[in-house]
Amino acid sequence: MPYKSIEDLPENVRNPLPKHAQEIYKETFNNAWDEYQERDDRETVSHKVAWSAVKKSYVKKDDKWVARE
Repeated sequence: MPYKSIEDLPENVRNPLPKHAQEIYKETFNNAWDEYQERDDRETVSHKVAWSAVKKSYVKKDDKWVARE
């Protein structure tokens, strides 16, 4: 289901990601949710798409997500 705010994101997204990355995740997930409405695995695909979007702007270094340079 789509997320209304970043506070609604799953804990495994909220805890490790900085606020901007959470915003990217939420917006991308919600867009993918709408785009893949015909798929049975809609939620799984939407989470994968959202993580992919985050990884375009952020990288994990020493267990912390930081903006790519």
